[in-house]
Amino acid sequence: FRWVKDGVEFDPSSVSAVLASPDSGSFTAKDGPIHQFQGNYSCYASNELGTAVSNEAQIITEDTPAIQKEKKEKKIVEEGNPAVLHCNSPESSVTPLIHWMDKRLRHIQQSERVTQGRDGNLYFSHVTMNDSRSDYTCNIQFLGARIIVAKEPIILNVLQSNSVVRNRRPQMMRPTGTHSSYLVLRGQSLDLECIVQGLPTPSIKWVRKDGVLSESRTSYESFNRLLRFSNISESDDGEYQCTATNTQGTVTHTYTVTVEAAPYWIKEPESELYAPGEIVKLDCQADGIPNPQVTWSINGNALSDIDPDSRRTVEGGTLKLKDVKISDTAVYQCKATNKHGTILVNTYVFVIELPPQILTEDSLMYRVTEGQTAKLLCKTFGSPRPKVTWEGESFDSVLTNPRMSVLSNGMLQINSTTHNDTGLYTCSVEEAKITISAELEVLNRTVIVDPPRALHVQKGSKCSETAHIYLPLTQDGTGQARYMIDGSELIINNVQEEDEGVYTCQVMTSLDTAEASGSITVVDRPDAPTQLQLSEPRDRSISLSWTPGDDHKSPVLEYVVEFEETDRKGWEELSRVSGNTRFTTVPLKPFLSYHFRVIAINSFGKSDPSLTSKSYSTPASRPDSNPEGVRSESEVPDTLVITWNVMDRRSFNGPGFHYKVMWRKVVGSGPSWNSNYTSSPPFIITGVGDFTAFDIKVQAVNDLGEGPDPKSTIGYSGEDVPKEAPLNVGVILLNSTAISVTWAPVDRETVRGHLMGYKIFLQKFGIYNKHSNWEEDDNPESVDVVTTGANEEKKDLGGLQPYSHYSLSVSVFNSKHDGPESDSRPFQTPEGVPSPPASLELVSPSEKEMTLHWTPPAQPNGLLTGYVLEYHQLGTENRQMQMENIDDPKASQLTLNKLDPHSRYRFQLRGRTAAGKGLPITKEGATTLDGAPPGNISFSVGETSVNLTWVSHERRRNVYFHINYHRKNGKCSVPNANSITAAAVSYRGSLKQSEKVNSSQSFYSLQGLQPGSQYQLHLVFSNVTFWETEIMTAGAEPIEMQNGFATEGWFIGLISALVLLLLILLILCFIKRSKGGKYSVKDKEEGQVDSEARPMKDETFGEYRSLERTLYKCLSSSISLPITLLHFLSLPLSLKSDNEEKRTASQPSLCEDSKLCSDGALDYGNSNSVQTEVMMDDSLASQYSGVREEPEVDPQDSSLLKPSSMGPTNHGLPNSAVILD
Repeated sequence: FRWVKDGVEFDPSSVSAVLASPDSGSFTAKDGPIHQFQGNYSCYASNELGTAVSNEAQIITEDTPAIQKEKKEKKIVEEGNPAVLHCNSPESSVTPLIHWMDKRLRHIQQSERVTQGRDGNLYFSHVTMNDSRSDYTCNIQFLGARIIVAKEPIILNVLQSNSVVRNRRPQMMRPTGTHSSYLVLRGQSLDLECIVQGLPTPSIKWVRKDGVLSESRTSYESFNRLLRFSNISESDDGEYQCTATNTQGTVTHTYTVTVEAAPYWIKEPESELYAPGEIVKLDCQADGIPNPQVTWSINGNALSDIDPDSRRTVEGGTLKLKDVKISDTAVYQCKATNKHGTILVNTYVFVIELPPQILTEDSLMYRVTEGQTAKLLCKTFGSPRPKVTWEGESFDSVLTNPRMSVLSNGMLQINSTTHNDTGLYTCSVEEAKITISAELEVLNRTVIVDPPRALHVQKGSKCSETAHIYLPLTQDGTGQARYMIDGSELIINNVQEEDEGVYTCQVMTSLDTAEASGSITVVDRPDAPTQLQLSEPRDRSISLSWTPGDDHKSPVLEYVVEFEETDRKGWEELSRVSGNTRFTTVPLKPFLSYHFRVIAINSFGKSDPSLTSKSYSTPASRPDSNPEGVRSESEVPDTLVITWNVMDRRSFNGPGFHYKVMWRKVVGSGPSWNSNYTSSPPFIITGVGDFTAFDIKVQAVNDLGEGPDPKSTIGYSGEDVPKEAPLNVGVILLNSTAISVTWAPVDRETVRGHLMGYKIFLQKFGIYNKHSNWEEDDNPESVDVVTTGANEEKKDLGGLQPYSHYSLSVSVFNSKHDGPESDSRPFQTPEGVPSPPASLELVSPSEKEMTLHWTPPAQPNGLLTGYVLEYHQLGTENRQMQMENIDDPKASQLTLNKLDPHSRYRFQLRGRTAAGKGLPITKEGATTLDGAPPGNISFSVGETSVNLTWVSHERRRNVYFHINYHRKNGKCSVPNANSITAAAVSYRGSLKQSEKVNSSQSFYSLQGLQPGSQYQLHLVFSNVTFWETEIMTAGAEPIEMQNGFATEGWFIGLISALVLLLLILLILCFIKRSKGGKYSVKDKEEGQVDSEARPMKDETFGEYRSLERTLYKCLSSSISLPITLLHFLSLPLSLKSDNEEKRTASQPSLCEDSKLCSDGALDYGNSNSVQTEVMMDDSLASQYSGVREEPEVDPQDSSLLKPSSMGPTNHGLPNSAVILD
């Protein structure tokens, strides 16, 4: 490695303050004087194949900025004048950051009025009293040196003006004058400033004079005082203008921007391997403003310094080398230079001989979309360069297709691909006989079906574009994400002006990208108009002019001029003018004081109102108009009341406003008018007669005179009650429900008011009955009033009730009263046809009979003479209607025979009077078939119930059936005295029967079943089972838990029962004893006592011992009591015998003979006791019965021994276990 500094060899190792890297040419300067390193450096790297040269690097050195002593500056400025506070930053090659702060290191607040320039100075468009302070400090931050230089604080004193602060036109502060020029290089940034003074603070607007201002590369900063270009391009070259405006005027400044460019590459030469004898062509193209000069070097030596070679030529930046040799291997440098800089690129030329190879992998798959360019690689290596050929699957050579070409690097390029290009391609190097294959697949290209649109969105609202848009998400001040992407929709919340622009939707796949663009234009309601001026004042008008505000890209449609009276609050619309109007004249009314304002309206709403104008007062004048709505509202007889609509005070036109009221009779008063004055309506005149016509008028008057002559109108004095009733009232019967009423008109003079018409009073007194007398004084059932017009003399009335008594009268009425009624005119309506019978019911006694039951018509409308029944079969064509005449008017039923049981009938029943047949009542039906039990039976089982559902037969009579059911198996338990086991007795549950069930119910719930039990169900109709099933109820079978029995109630009850049993046996023994101590032959024959029972020596107990043994045997064999319990029974009674075999074999069992333990004797469902010669307490039998079927037990006859198998213990558990089969 070696270095060249400013064109002279530079050895870094010769400088003591430099550390050189042993592995590269880099060096580092740490200590020593820094200024000695300033200059332009180039690095040369060499080996046996050539020398490469780096681009030139420039090192600029400068001293660390020092704090210089300064005098404290004090500025005194009058209020309203501009001011500039200078920072005087030290010169530096790197622009520092400037911060204006106070003594507490808080930034000075900047605004449109107070702005910091690019030169670091602080500019005041105009100063206010609040700007006075003594600590304006300019802090200069040098980022490279990492220091901040604080200048001396500046004192600014603002003097209050002795007079009113005057507004001033805008003037340029930075830059000065009207024009300035700027030179900037391509890719750099440029800031254009427009800092102005003026009062009020001017507003700034930027435009490009010779084109459209780029929105993508420009932005506004410092309250619109700075236009910033980022990454400027040649297209930004042109003229720009800043316009500053306030109420006093406008100032402009023009900026000429010239864009030039340092050299940049258009095409760079590529490094390649060459074989001897080939031609080397190195193409080097660069551009810039001004155009750069391109030169070539070899191994860092300019061609001008190398001996010329006829094989080497340079044309327009392209270096050609013919018939290359191995000695031509070198590094070639192309350098482009203009006044703005130099760029350099190294290209390696390696001349060598190598056998050909294909470096691209075999069998690669390429996928492109239709219309794209496909590039199939076939990279080769060798010297000389291998010759590549491509062949397709369906053609020998690709050269026959104009869309296919083989590039110099061996790549096959297919332009504008189609689906026909899909297939297998082969790349070959013939001289080496090596090939690879590549497969191409052409797919459909991606298409955006619904592209985004151009939207106009109001500022602050929400908009959405249906598109795939990729944007960085930002948040507004509320913390809500302003940009949100929901699927293919971009949602922008709280749209602001910076959101305006072009948005591109990109749909990206691994093969292609489709994109479509839409735009968002941010619009808003217009700004308020400004500079509202009044001009050309007149008595009844004034002219207004204004300056439009910003329309925010939505043109103003119209302006609204509003006014407010000085002494009355509230703005009102005065006029509207088109949106292109800036001047209008508005009409005014006399004797008012006005303020004006203007509002602009565009498609997005109204602007804020403009500032209120100064007031303007119009002079007074006579009234221009008279009150409207002059009329008579006389209600009291002999009185004329004149009233009118009160005039708006704006129509008074002057002070002392009042009304002049004038009146005269229409007939007989002559041309003279009566008049009087009043301040408000109404005006009342008495003693003028009843319903007299007057000419009336009202005139407006003020202190300056009377208004125009008013027009008169006709008014009447108050009306009175009409005097007479209509005469010649007549009634003409039209039919049974309608009449025609006639009368003679009354004299208009007797009406004493406006004739409004006639009223017909129609009274109904009930149904006509020849056997009862009707009196006119009777109370009517109803009264109807029918009103007619004033000129009518006849009226037809309908809707009357036939065969009824009526009376009517007629009166005249005016707008206030009804007149007297005419004499009553009674009449009767003739008979009519009856209304339909009130009801009709169909009952079918048999399959071929139908009985009709009905009730008479609610309105017979005459004397009912009978009924007419018409009926016919449905669903048959041309079937004759059959008729039955019923001559008895009191009949209410009729039975029809010989009907078709398979058909439906339609029945029509009508009432009948002398006037004819009435309207029918209609009903359809069919005869009912004989009943049958239900079918399609289904059930659902619960723990203690089963729900049965079925489908009733159509047209079948309802029948009743029963549900017989019983439990299939069960077990009862008898407690063990020693709590060892429980003895179980198997039994079959008794048959139970439900209540009667009607087949029309379609549902029945059978209750009272035991959980976890199996039941047999039989549905029985007419003593025949028509359906049966077995069910198992849900839930667990109840289990009684055993506890210690010594203290249990059942044990005590059992002992009591045994004692009672012994007492009964003793009593029986005494009874037998009293009969002589011997049993009769008949008793022996009947087998009541064992024939082997012989009296013992002690005859008192001989018979009893035999009975004792019999009971013992019965209990032990049939009930299977535990041995322990039997032993317990034998101890007190000496039931044991020495001869066990004799006792069990020779004596017949009492159980067997008396059926004590049989199923018939132990009726678990219905019996409460067992009766033998020994009467057993039913409580004892309950100990042996496990059935819980709620037996009917007399509460007064209950035993002391309570059933314990289902009763709860103190612990809430069963006393004994019941085992149910």
